[in-house]
Amino acid sequence: MIVLASALIGAIWGGYRAKRNGGNRLDMAQYAAGFAIAFALLGLVVTIVISRTAL
Repeated sequence: MIVLASALIGAIWGGYRAKRNGGNRLDMAQYAAGFAIAFALLGLVVTIVISRTAL
């Protein structure tokens, strides 16, 4: 669940960042995809750390 939530937050943030920098729709899609992947990986690491420490 953390992975999906972080991917969604990353996609929203990436799209917002591209729009703020004056990008078109394709730029916003690329930023959203890149940020979603990065945040999903970060969420995966957080999930693994939580599951390992909560034994």
